[in-house]
Amino acid sequence: MKKTVYKELVAASSRPMVLSILAGGESYGYEILKHVKVLSGGELEWSDGMLYPVLHRLERDGLIVGRWQLTDQGRRRKYYRLTARGKRRLASDRESWRAVYGALELSWGGSRV
Repeated sequence: MKKTVYKELVAASSRPMVLSILAGGESYGYEILKHVKVLSGGELEWSDGMLYPVLHRLERDGLIVGRWQLTDQGRRRKYYRLTARGKRRLASDRESWRAVYGALELSWGGSRV
C-alpha cells in the first residue's frame, strides 16, 4: 500500500531537498528528480511541473546558478550548482528542519497513532 505524502509537506521541503542534492555536486532536472525518488525510497515522485518552478525560484533568489550545456545527442541541458549563498541557506535549513523533526519525534513519543 502506497503512503500519501501531502503536497504541503513536499512543497515545504522542496528547497532544502534540492539544495541538499546540489550540495553533492552539479546536477540537472531529471537527475534531481531521480535523486528525490531514491532518497525517499520511492515515496516521493516529483514531477517536472513541481521541480522546475522550484529551480527557477532558487536561481532567482541566488541560491543556485544554472548553465546550459549541449549533450552528446545535441540537446541543451541546464545544469545547476549551489552558490555560496545557497550553502549558507542549506546550513540554516538543516538546523530548522532538525529542530522541527526533534520536536515532532518528542511529541509522537507517547502517541499510539
